[in-house]
Amino acid sequence: MARARTGVRVIGAVLAAVLGASLVGCSSTGGKRADDARKAQAAAGKAAVSTPRWTFAMVTHSGDGDTFWDIVQKGAREAATKDNINFLYSKSDEGQQQAQLVQAAIDKKVDGLIVTLAKPDAMKAVVTKAVAAGIPVVTVNSGSEQSKQYGALTHIGQDETIAGEAVGEELNERGRKKALCVLHEQGNVGHEQRCAGAKSTFDGEMQNLYVDGTNMPDVQATIEAKLQTDRSVDAVVTLGAPFADTAVKAKRTAGSKAEIDTFDLNAKVVAGLKDDSLGFAVDQQPYLQGYEAVDLLWLYRYNANVLGGGKPVLTGPQIITKSDAAKLEDFTRRGTR
Repeated sequence: MARARTGVRVIGAVLAAVLGASLVGCSSTGGKRADDARKAQAAAGKAAVSTPRWTFAMVTHSGDGDTFWDIVQKGAREAATKDNINFLYSKSDEGQQQAQLVQAAIDKKVDGLIVTLAKPDAMKAVVTKAVAAGIPVVTVNSGSEQSKQYGALTHIGQDETIAGEAVGEELNERGRKKALCVLHEQGNVGHEQRCAGAKSTFDGEMQNLYVDGTNMPDVQATIEAKLQTDRSVDAVVTLGAPFADTAVKAKRTAGSKAEIDTFDLNAKVVAGLKDDSLGFAVDQQPYLQGYEAVDLLWLYRYNANVLGGGKPVLTGPQIITKSDAAKLEDFTRRGTR
């Protein structure tokens, strides 16, 4: 299992280095000066290119208050500034409403479309309609299996099954025997794939625990009740960074000794890794997903470029532990990791 875990870390590091290079170009001035230049450019609203001011729309399955999507948006908006793009963002965690938002983008005759496919059945008709209308589509975050089938240029994100498998292997290395996989959004195929992947590689017992992700007090109460009634649970895996802190609170109230681990990263997760209230996090680099989605649409409009060769462009998984937290802290504070 140690070999598999190392492979995940190496893959994550290579992806971060190769894909992340597009964020700073070929500058020899160093990371800080490149970042200062990027901030100055963004503050001035100046584009780095002279291509037409195309309009790209991003429509996601985000619910309210999900910090993950704030990071995706930040990457997309900064790439849009660089690429002289008029960027439109909308969201709904209801599949039919998300489809309606995509239809609204089609009606506006946008020049490019970025969508998530967390609930692919609800999105199929409208995404194929956009493609038929000549609007190039890039899918991000969820729906890698359906992306090509629906006619998208490429998919940007992590393979959810592989990410889940990495979690199972990490839990094995930590000697865990019984784990909860906390699913906070009913019907999200990516979440189901994460838990199934983790279960497939975990040598112990893993149970799915469904919670209402729109109601944090309910999330805490449900996790707390499970930990109180089953003291053999020694690991809790949440599927989003905002839920990790809630799981930590539930653990404390329940008097449990279970380790709390999570998918995704934000400032609170990094703080939790540093103070040992969290064991590890699985980073899929949401800033990169948003940034590359806009950049790839711009490249397609400008030069008919397509990345991936028919395969997803992977931005994760990367296992983040306490030893990684310090170097990522500044990035999480500025909202890019």
